[in-house]
Amino acid sequence: MSAPPSSPFETCFHIHMVSDSTGETLMEVMRASVAQFEGTSPLEHLYALVRSSRQMERVFDEISAYPGVVMYTIVNADLRRELETKCVELGVPAIAVLDPMLATLSSYLGRPVASRAGAQRSLDAEYYRRIDALNYAMAHDDGQGEDYEAADIVLLGVSRTSKTPTSIYLAHRGFRAANIPLVKGVPLPDAIYSLRHPLVVGLTASPERIVQIRRNRLLSLNEDRDTDYIDDFAVRDEVLHAKRLYAKHKWPTIDVTRRSVEETAAKIINLLNEKRSQA
Repeated sequence: MSAPPSSPFETCFHIHMVSDSTGETLMEVMRASVAQFEGTSPLEHLYALVRSSRQMERVFDEISAYPGVVMYTIVNADLRRELETKCVELGVPAIAVLDPMLATLSSYLGRPVASRAGAQRSLDAEYYRRIDALNYAMAHDDGQGEDYEAADIVLLGVSRTSKTPTSIYLAHRGFRAANIPLVKGVPLPDAIYSLRHPLVVGLTASPERIVQIRRNRLLSLNEDRDTDYIDDFAVRDEVLHAKRLYAKHKWPTIDVTRRSVEETAAKIINLLNEKRSQA
């Protein structure tokens, strides 16, 4: 099947993701791949927990109605064969996303592939660790909670520096993360200065970016916009105060101005691993 013709306009195309599990792996791989192509906009179709021929029929109906690229993670041989045969009939490309990785690992380890649908989602200790981390993050969001010593990571930052989404993302990775806002005139809990187990990280961003995000938030809430919360000079003072605090206590600092939550979290995990390796 030939690629869509080049065009100065945005190219929209259908992409079908068929999984016998939750589809999270497919979604992440698809978005990471499509991000490498400028001027493209995928129309996403996700089919999760597809484990029977009847369920696969619904998938076929959608692919037939909206032809496009098909990505799949199906371990059942019969269902794979059905999907691959149908894609050939429809003339659409089908990509078995995990096949190259599984083949390489199987060869290297000298072991066959288990072929268990959703194997990585089994309710093992790692799963429960993530649930515990998520509960901790929610209970310690925006300065709530007290047992900060039980955290793996404590995030500090002025309002709108992505503290909450970063904490939640870290929790999904299995790390207990608390976050505390830096508010002018409001001291941090005394316990923060004597923490031994957690990594304390200061988040910051450019004042211009913070003001922009805060303005948008107030606009969405239909609130008064004449306040120090979005005053350029007041915000600059907030950011400067935060940076001085981080420097004084030698807490690592991350500027999130041009970082995604995923990039910020990856940097934090690296810092945590370094801290633990030196312990």
